[in-house]
Amino acid sequence: MAFDRNELRRVMGHFATGVAVVTTHDGQGRCYGLTANAVSSVSLDPPLVLVCVDKRAESYPAFDRSQVFVVNVLGEHQEELSRRFAVSGGDKFVDLPCRSGGTGAPILEGALAHIECRVVAAHDAGDHTIYVGEVESADAGEGRPLLFFRGRYHQLPRG
Repeated sequence: MAFDRNELRRVMGHFATGVAVVTTHDGQGRCYGLTANAVSSVSLDPPLVLVCVDKRAESYPAFDRSQVFVVNVLGEHQEELSRRFAVSGGDKFVDLPCRSGGTGAPILEGALAHIECRVVAAHDAGDHTIYVGEVESADAGEGRPLLFFRGRYHQLPRG
């Protein structure tokens, strides 16, 4: 018997994560993105990062075609931005300051950090695809991360 997906979601919710908006483009000027916390460093040599994208996501076809992505790590003040990219529909990039990275994928201005990648492998994994990207550039600023734990946003305690 298969394990109950809602129970797995509840249990995994006890694993605190950072929050990222993963972005890509379609090669014709249209940008796409989604909120993700299934992001991980895979290897330092070569530098590899993975992201897991839900196959039901509106932006999934763009991620599957583009073969590039940027992990934009959100800061504690960017909960609204996370919520914007967590829902389907609409142009999420309207009035959003961003710039194109070397791959053409959008880098969100004000993000705590960004990691720009070119896909080197894609693995089918149930209702998601795991994209492994080789890091082409990365940068981080000062600040504190936005966290997600037990279905809610959190900030690191001060002090």
